[in-house]
Order: sequence, then structure tokens, then C-alpha cells
Amino acid sequence: MSIGTFGNIYSDELITATELNRQPGRVLDKALERPVTITRNDQSFALLRREEVTFLVKAATQSKAVFEALTVAFSLLLGKEIAFEHPYGWLNVFEEDDLQDFIKELSKAFRLIDSSTTAWEIIDAIIHEWHESAVAIASPELADAFSAETDEVPLKPPYTQSTF
Repeated sequence: MSIGTFGNIYSDELITATELNRQPGRVLDKALERPVTITRNDQSFALLRREEVTFLVKAATQSKAVFEALTVAFSLLLGKEIAFEHPYGWLNVFEEDDLQDFIKELSKAFRLIDSSTTAWEIIDAIIHEWHESAVAIASPELADAFSAETDEVPLKPPYTQSTF
């Protein structure tokens, strides 16, 4: 399902509350095909399949997260300070080039929403991976491990004994 599916959400069929009471099966059959608006006095109610409502709630929640992450990344590129306590404050650890890569990657995934059924999972994965990278970059233990000199010992070729 895509956001584009809901482009005409309010061009659906209008059903009165009386009609719903008289023919609930027919109204539910229509709601299987597309959203239905039920009217009563000056009030309107949307009747949608549960999967569609779940998708819309997820889209709204995820869109907010994408917008917030991109806003922080752009703010950092503009030289604004973002507190580390901010939900996306972890973006502080990245250089300009990395922030631009983050913006490109997240924007590209967000554009897939109308064409991919896995776009939200891709977005979740991108944010998660960048967050994990930020944690690794900010970790003093990892910094010490990467900067430590190692005593590398070259491997010797395996000893082969011919039995023939």
C-alpha cells in the first residue's frame, strides 16, 4: 500500500448513518474496496480497513521521524548546535560529507514510499545503521582499539607433507 492510494480519500462514497443502520453489510462491502464516509448531522466518520489505518498511522509516525532527522542534519550543516540529548543529537559526530550522505540516503529511501512495500523498513534500517555508526564513532573504547598499535605476526604457509 502506498500514500498515493489515499490521494482521493475524501472523494469516496458518502453514506448516511441511517443507511449504515439499514444496510450494514453493503456498507462494509464498499469499505473493503475503498474508504467510505458516514455522515450524521454535521459530523463525518471515515470507515477504513484496519490495515489501511495501521499504514496511515505508521506513515505519519515515520514521516515525523524522517522530517526530524533531516531537519537536524540540515541544521548541523548550517552550523547550528544541536544538543546531544536531542533524539537525533547523535548526528553531531558526523562530518559534513557524512551528513550529506545521510541526507541523500534517507531522502532517497523516503521517495520509495509510493513504490515499495518495504520503504518504511528501509528507512528504519538506515536510521538504525547511522545511529549505530554514531555510537561506534563516539565510543572512546573503540577509538582506543582502532588507534592501538598491534603486534602483527605474519602467517607462515601451512606445512604440507607429501605422503606419496
